[in-house]
Amino acid sequence: MRPFRSVTGRAAVLDRPDVDTDQIVPKQFLKRIERTGYGEFLFYDWAKDPDFELNRPESQGAKILLTGRNFGCGSSREHAPWALQDWGFEAIVAPSFGDIFRTNCVKIGLVPIVLAQERVKELMAAPDELTVDLEAQTVGPYRFEFDAFERHCLLEGLDDIGRALQHDDEIEAFEAAHPPRFATTAL
Repeated sequence: MRPFRSVTGRAAVLDRPDVDTDQIVPKQFLKRIERTGYGEFLFYDWAKDPDFELNRPESQGAKILLTGRNFGCGSSREHAPWALQDWGFEAIVAPSFGDIFRTNCVKIGLVPIVLAQERVKELMAAPDELTVDLEAQTVGPYRFEFDAFERHCLLEGLDDIGRALQHDDEIEAFEAAHPPRFATTAL
């Protein structure tokens, strides 16, 4: 995963509460084995409506999504953050998130920012260009809180594998000191 410090860009507005992961990427698209290519299925059913928020010209090329409370509720599918990231979003700003969805976002480098509902509404009123700065912990003029460990991982670009590889020497030393009980090369 690549490090995330800040992003400045167009913000798309999806002013809807309780957007569940089945709306973000419907179940019929969960058969793929790779992590890419889900952007074309983002909000698949809603996108059929020509008036859908993300179909509007001002949403095209947006890097930041401003949305309502409880975004990403529902099932724990990882495909939802994958689709959002594949579409081009680097950060999502909402009053609250589904817990598992939020964790899945952090694990892939998609930055979920929790901001008070009135602040999100203010940002939605003038969404042209916005800066999300994880180092300064600001979205536009507003400060936000962020878990220190998750922030560190995002700033350094460390997913679960990257964090484990930071201990590569220790892992190799442990394995050398604890040989397998049987020959693993025969498997």
